[in-house]
Amino acid sequence: MPTRSDVEKMIVQVGLGDRAAFSSLYDATSAKLFGVCLRILNDRAEAEDALQEVFVRIWQKSGTYAANGYSPMTWLITLARNLAIDKLRMRKAGSVDIDEVYDLADSGPTPEAAAIASSQRGQIDACFDELEPDRADAVRGAYLEGHSYNDLAAKYGVPLNTMRTWLRRSLGKLKDCLNR
Repeated sequence: MPTRSDVEKMIVQVGLGDRAAFSSLYDATSAKLFGVCLRILNDRAEAEDALQEVFVRIWQKSGTYAANGYSPMTWLITLARNLAIDKLRMRKAGSVDIDEVYDLADSGPTPEAAAIASSQRGQIDACFDELEPDRADAVRGAYLEGHSYNDLAAKYGVPLNTMRTWLRRSLGKLKDCLNR
């Protein structure tokens, strides 16, 4: 598993047009980024399309990446999350009648992958339980359901900057909890 420094070096090399570094970066990060897309979109095919677009953006934007002390995975996950949320918002604009959709075989995770995901999900749920309920709901709304900060501020009856503070502090608490 590549280290933080390795991922950072790969991003810089991709910014210089290095195709081998791009392939290595894909191998090292695609599973994690696919998981982010899948969690937000809740549709495997759409998540696969989103992942492809994420790596196109990485190829295009890696020249602007600045190693600033933050984890390079944070930059990559932010790209994936933002793109998936954009796709989710576009999906909400147009819906499809259920009768027009073909039945497909279940392409869900294997039992091993489901067990690992369940374990990780349990840890994340426990960390969310440590947050105040309205803060946890706001984080889910912003980062998993694609609601805008303005929508959340209106929903909870707080000023926009207060909502931003809630989200920033809640993410910090989640990060601390997950690192324990």
